[in-house]
Amino acid sequence: MRYLAPLGLLFLLAGAHPSAQAPARPDAVVLEIDGPIGPAISDFIERNIADAAARGSKAVILRIDTPGGLDTSMRDIIKAILASPIPVVSYVSPGGARAASAGTYILYASHVAAMAPATNLGAATPVPISPGALPGGDGDKQPEKDKKRAKDKKDEGEDQAGDEEAPASPGGAMQRKIVNDAVAYIRGLAALRGRNADWAEKAVREGASLSAEDALKENVVDLLAENIEALVTAINGRTVKVRDAEHTIDTAGWQVAVVEPDWRTKFLSVITNPNVAYVLMLLGIYGLFFEMYNPGAVVPGVVGAISLLLALYAFHVLPVNYAGVALILVGIALIVTELFTPAFGVLGIGGVVAFITGSIILYDTDVEGLRVSMPLLVTVSIAAAGLFTATIVLALRQRERPVVTGREEMIGAVGEALGSFTGAGQVLAHGEVWSARSALPVAAGQRVRIRNIDGLILEIEPLEEET
Repeated sequence: MRYLAPLGLLFLLAGAHPSAQAPARPDAVVLEIDGPIGPAISDFIERNIADAAARGSKAVILRIDTPGGLDTSMRDIIKAILASPIPVVSYVSPGGARAASAGTYILYASHVAAMAPATNLGAATPVPISPGALPGGDGDKQPEKDKKRAKDKKDEGEDQAGDEEAPASPGGAMQRKIVNDAVAYIRGLAALRGRNADWAEKAVREGASLSAEDALKENVVDLLAENIEALVTAINGRTVKVRDAEHTIDTAGWQVAVVEPDWRTKFLSVITNPNVAYVLMLLGIYGLFFEMYNPGAVVPGVVGAISLLLALYAFHVLPVNYAGVALILVGIALIVTELFTPAFGVLGIGGVVAFITGSIILYDTDVEGLRVSMPLLVTVSIAAAGLFTATIVLALRQRERPVVTGREEMIGAVGEALGSFTGAGQVLAHGEVWSARSALPVAAGQRVRIRNIDGLILEIEPLEEET
């Protein structure tokens, strides 16, 4: 039980409520969405929107720079925005930042949407975890029957102006369902905030993007601002709808505080990093393997169990392709089996191939920041292949070495007679006294060679003394 205490403490600490590093009652708090949107980010945003409202803050500013993220995490953030009793202002900043994919939805959901110059948004097409692996899906290829139907309509002149249909989304039936659901979702947000719904649909169906200046012209965002101070000034006097009531923002004398991510958010961000989760999984598997191979070692088992639990948590919230996990497990099992089965390297080579393939497809997603880096995959794969190769080389060298223990090592060894005898007597061999028998007379102190072992009796022959 004493070894489970660190694990229990770890999860108790992970569930502890953080303390925000900000003044007790700032007029507005700035929360940063920097990087891929995952469970750690959504949890941080949700908690701090609620905390800001509870402390009496007048607004929350989300400073966004993201390539996108997980759909579930994005929707959690949007739910928190829609339920917020105070205005939430989304601000794409600094220059060069972007609110791509999930960031675009969040921008549309916010009470006020703002961008800094030289920023962009869009490319909001939902991407499945494993394109082509969905039921009825066929990757990015439009079904042939849809292509044929479109061609027939064109030939019949059914695509004349005024009778156009929305372009069919690429992919199979499941992919089209996902896209249509996303279109309905973002159009609903656009209608709620009075923003350009047609361009929002274009961003989803066609992956369209806009610069900050064009977004303002297209009524996608409400204003441009160079920095937070300019943003606070620009939103003064703006009327927004918060829940079901009109609310006029008054920024006179506002104190703005940045809420830094607490240790809990940082911890969750670390373990849900795909590279870290991948390493934790390997540590867990190897730790448990070494513990089973050497029962009582304790340390490998404890480290392996904790690592594997953390990896499973990370896998629960990451876009993991479980076929990749299965291939990695099969690969490790084959490599281990090779160590105990004389398969002449066939199992080991197959295990390395399965391990590398599983590692590559483990995080099968196009979302930037939610994939295992290729250098890490190459390093771990080379290490696994090197370990297997070294094991095989050592095994081959071991086969060529002479036997140094057991019955085989005794046969041919030289001992010394402890007394003169014919037939049965005693000899000294390897520092031990053995019963022996010989067909020839043996003199005391004469050197003898062991020819065979019959139970605990050595069959010997005397050696001629050298002159």
